[in-house]
Amino acid sequence: MIMRKLFFLLMAMIAVWQVRAADEVRLTADAPDVVVSGDQFRLVFTVNSQDIKDFRAPSISGFDVLMGPSRSQQSSIQIINGKRSSNSSTAFTYILMAGKEGTYTIPAASVEVDGKKIFSNAIQIKVLPPDKTGGSGSAGGETSSRSQVAGSRITDKDLFITATASKTKVHEQEAILLTYKVYTLVNLRQLLGKMPDLKGFHTQEVELPQQKTFSLEHYKGRNYNTTVWSQYVLFPQQTGKLEIPSITFEGVVAQQTISDDPFDAFFNGGGYVEVKKKIVTPKVVINVSPLPAKPAGFSGAVGEFKLASSINATEVKTNDAVTVKLTLAGTGNMKLIGAPEIDFPQDFEVYDPKTADNTKLTGSGLSGTKTFEYLAIPRHAGEFKIPAVEFTYFDLKTDSYKTLKTQEYTLHVEKGKGNAEQVISDFTNKESVKLLAKDIRFIKLGGTSLKPKGEFFYGTLSYWLWYIIPVLSFIVHFILYRKEAKENANVAKMKNKKANKVAAKRMKLAGKLLSENKKNEFYDEVLKALWGYISDKLNIPVSQLSKDNIEAELSKAGVPGELTKDFIGVLNECEFARYAPGDESEAMDKVYSASVEIISKMENRIKH
Repeated sequence: MIMRKLFFLLMAMIAVWQVRAADEVRLTADAPDVVVSGDQFRLVFTVNSQDIKDFRAPSISGFDVLMGPSRSQQSSIQIINGKRSSNSSTAFTYILMAGKEGTYTIPAASVEVDGKKIFSNAIQIKVLPPDKTGGSGSAGGETSSRSQVAGSRITDKDLFITATASKTKVHEQEAILLTYKVYTLVNLRQLLGKMPDLKGFHTQEVELPQQKTFSLEHYKGRNYNTTVWSQYVLFPQQTGKLEIPSITFEGVVAQQTISDDPFDAFFNGGGYVEVKKKIVTPKVVINVSPLPAKPAGFSGAVGEFKLASSINATEVKTNDAVTVKLTLAGTGNMKLIGAPEIDFPQDFEVYDPKTADNTKLTGSGLSGTKTFEYLAIPRHAGEFKIPAVEFTYFDLKTDSYKTLKTQEYTLHVEKGKGNAEQVISDFTNKESVKLLAKDIRFIKLGGTSLKPKGEFFYGTLSYWLWYIIPVLSFIVHFILYRKEAKENANVAKMKNKKANKVAAKRMKLAGKLLSENKKNEFYDEVLKALWGYISDKLNIPVSQLSKDNIEAELSKAGVPGELTKDFIGVLNECEFARYAPGDESEAMDKVYSASVEIISKMENRIKH
């Protein structure tokens, strides 16, 4: 009984505390973030209570106080589902005039409530200089006022869009932030424009709010309403001077009509008509420098990275799964980085790594982590070493290559249940399955057939065939296997031979992603198929291939120039189709068909 009373008392105390927290008295200050010199604006201090005293205003410098403080009170009562609630507040309002340009801070005000002094937040206000055209305020003066009237000409100084790049001198694969910003003195209602065809760049769009918020900014002597319209992060794939072409936007501007009817002008203030205005953004030129001579094992990563590794166990039994995780953290061209290779022991059954991408787009590139999970199965007992993994990247801060290295793992494998030929069949991404210890087989059991005495097999035709057939078979197999062994010894030739099969496998997976409408995964798989096919065919690592040198390499392999241009065109189409407007399924179908066709054409033209 006592415990129950204590419980209800505790619950009542919590409820009272929550009510008090909800009714906590606060004093807040509110004013515009940006004003123009000579403009008048309101500074309001609001406290959510009427039982107050001793309001103390802060020292206001940089502004002229035209009026205030004027005190006002407001109360409201709500009844919802029989529950009554009331709210009350007190406001202290100042009318201020902005003085000289600069950034000013209005300190906190204070008020006493129930014997306790509370303080407001401080406010920072930026004061812009007036327009050089002679007017003041955000309207932009007399010129901008005329451009708001129907029939008036809207000039390129009344409405324009800038295109700026965070860097204009970069290395290949170094991230660039491209920003399109709107500047307007008119009533802009709508803006339409398409993403430019950025050849030579891997492009990703930064997600911005759909609802645009405008703010004042002083630009070339005038005060404009501005907003960032769109942003893109670019990764240069080629070297030299790359051009970001101009875009033509179409703006819809509302202009006021002046009515001849005095009653209509008085009561309705006239009407509005919508006028279309073409806006052309400037071109931007990016100078892309090639990376220094690439060291052996260069991953193609550019940025700043850290590498960590882990293993699920170092003592296992045969046929138990061993999982090694590599976590790559940092900022750079993370999306274009493939899984590092781990040199597992020969006796291990190895599966393709799974990749988990936990990155977000920033102005410096993709930032976050990328985790690669490798699964391997030991088939024999013993001591094994999983060697350290090396990851070489180009560090933009030091303009040099750096190599990260994980720790080496020693794995103790004990004999487990089952035999060494057991195969796991629930993985669809298996790289290869090897049957080991095939030199020992079970002894055949069963009855023995006997023949009557006097029947001899020696000297018969069947007897001699048992010698002749194995000898001939051995000679034939020896010739065939010797030829195959020579071909297998030539790794480059084997890659060349299997290039089409590997590409076909990737395109099959891309077709599956196409049917599932997985847009990003589809385009990534198609790019891997195209670059991987050319890498295997030409025996050149993917990290050493680029759109700059691919034309020369294909020319050496005997590929006609027109077919090379078609191949580069498919790469560009694949890279940019994801950003193209319109039907995504149609764009993906087009990319898929073009990729299959170009691989088929290449297979018949590249000299082996």
